[in-house]
Amino acid sequence: MSIKIGTRGSKLALAQTETVIKKLTALGIGTEKVIITTQGDTSTQVPLHEIGGQGVFVRALDDAILAGGIDCAVHSMKDIPAYRPSGLFTAAILKRDSPADYLAHNGSLSTVRVIGTSSTRRRAQLLRHDPDIRIKDLRGNVDTRIRKMGSGEYDAIVLAEAGLTRLGIRIPGERFPPEKFVPSPNQGAVAVVSRADPSLMEVLSALDHPQTRTDVLIERAVMEQLGGGCFTPLGIYCRAGHLIAEVLSLDGQRAERIEVDVRTIEQAREEGKKLRAKAGDLIEEAYRQLGITHDR
Repeated sequence: MSIKIGTRGSKLALAQTETVIKKLTALGIGTEKVIITTQGDTSTQVPLHEIGGQGVFVRALDDAILAGGIDCAVHSMKDIPAYRPSGLFTAAILKRDSPADYLAHNGSLSTVRVIGTSSTRRRAQLLRHDPDIRIKDLRGNVDTRIRKMGSGEYDAIVLAEAGLTRLGIRIPGERFPPEKFVPSPNQGAVAVVSRADPSLMEVLSALDHPQTRTDVLIERAVMEQLGGGCFTPLGIYCRAGHLIAEVLSLDGQRAERIEVDVRTIEQAREEGKKLRAKAGDLIEEAYRQLGITHDR
């Protein structure tokens, strides 16, 4: 059996796909890598919330699976939207790497005044920590972001620690504790999405890490209840059933937060509903301030 694996062409996407390929090769499974360009890769000068959120990195790969051009695709799981097309299945979730954010900076941390990020969550959390800093939009792959910081456009940039590890990049900076700077749901996890073919799903399931799957599905259950996607400053993190979730105002000055042990997906949904009830005004406010219309 040989499996056609779709991936974006960024260095990080290719590194993650190579990890999957190595694991399948060790199982005696042949693979063919297919690089597919997504809208998220071509619209790098536009904030994500203006071109459709995380789903812009996923849609073209979904379409290729459903059309039969590829058998499966490798994704950073945080890029996968809550609502998925029928006929697709998350066949494997690899063991999670670090879920934390990382503040890379030049010089002393005390001199950092301009920080680059396009994430509304990171912006809000940074402003909560220090209302006097300036946040400037920043998109592009990891190399592009680091280069822009090196040229002096930014004093510091925020990156996912897992991405730096996968790329073998070592850069001065600080790791943000995920309990305080609560990460995006599923940050640090890699997923393999396939068509709903039992024989294909069985092969790919050998790559699955059960504890990671449980934790990230709990996070997604809360995310589905909150809505908002990348438009709303929200963080959701579960480790071995211990769930932390928060919704912030865009300026970081207000927040609603829960911290609770969760045993089941249904319990996670209930906790998500409770947080939505408390944070509904913050979610609606974020949509209004970003000029986004949506169905409530």
